Amino acid sequence: MSAFMAFTKKELLQLTRTSKLAIILIIFVLFGIMNPALAKITPWLMEMTAESLEASGMTIEKVVVDDMTSWTQYYKNVPMEIIVFILMFAGIFTIEYQRGTLVNMITKGLTRGTVFASKSLVLSVLWTVGYWICYGITYGYNAYFWGNTNVKYPLIGAVYYYLYGIWLISLVVLFSSFCKTSTNVLLGVGGVYVLCLFAGMIKTVGQYLPTKLTDGFNLISGITGVSDYTKALVCTLIFSVVNFVTAKILMDKVNVIASV
Repeated sequence: MSAFMAFTKKELLQLTRTSKLAIILIIFVLFGIMNPALAKITPWLMEMTAESLEASGMTIEKVVVDDMTSWTQYYKNVPMEIIVFILMFAGIFTIEYQRGTLVNMITKGLTRGTVFASKSLVLSVLWTVGYWICYGITYGYNAYFWGNTNVKYPLIGAVYYYLYGIWLISLVVLFSSFCKTSTNVLLGVGGVYVLCLFAGMIKTVGQYLPTKLTDGFNLISGITGVSDYTKALVCTLIFSVVNFVTAKILMDKVNVIASV
């Protein structure tokens, strides 16, 4: 346990020194502020463009914004947050293989299991903190400006998207455990995502896929209910656990010397 704590502390210090921790937190904070801010200035933007559009023969009716407008923006921006997060941490293990630092860690007494658990935990915690900071800021501003009276299950919708992010992180860990470059990791994660998109076009299959959990806007707007996501939720949790376990097994089999 002492080795695990020491290595985890080292990982956090490295994130701080490379400014990745600050960058991720700033991005999530900015997105959290941006969601209600864009909704708030939408009427003003429409008024600014109204005259030029009227000259072209187009008329703009009065735009009414509320908490639903902001939450719509929230669900539009979460995919961008996920993309940035994955791009920044796709090489969580591959960078150790390329630099040969994993060999040094093992020779100094650290087990592969310790390295794997520590890096996976740091990645998951970083996503958790960043995601819920973004959600908290958006929820707080929406409650202040509009009262969050028009949305249903805002927290449950956010939890679903959060677990979808954990599933993607498990894919990053899985592919990073045996791939030699970050590019290969991104291709692997992207390939699985695209496969899920195509499979989701089949209604009977889509209800079991993690991508179903990204449909949070329909939940908060009352189009769907909480029970509509049960199958996808259970499968997402199972897939995530399987990915992490498989990644650990594959990492144990990687020839770190040959990978350098």
